[in-house]
Amino acid sequence: METQFVGNQARQTRRRDHATINRKEQNLKNASPASSYFSTQAFMVLACVAVTLLVLPLVLPPLPPPPAMLLLVPVCMLLLLVVLAFMPSDVRTMASSYL
Repeated sequence: METQFVGNQARQTRRRDHATINRKEQNLKNASPASSYFSTQAFMVLACVAVTLLVLPLVLPPLPPPPAMLLLVPVCMLLLLVVLAFMPSDVRTMASSYL
């Protein structure tokens, strides 16, 4: 009698698990790819920013070029990042591993 109870309990658990899996699969099928990543408000904000970036350069007058010294700022930042990328983190540990 006890084995029949255990068998019924196992069947009910399997049915419940299958129902849960079926609901999750149905929710995944119904959800569009964009709604699973962004809410509707976030999607609208991103769409407005994209439209603004496309339209404003066509509407606004062209700007004069920046001064030459200002153009050196991103170049110097890039050089600094390259130097930091290839610089060892701790010279003592690096030197001891080669000895």
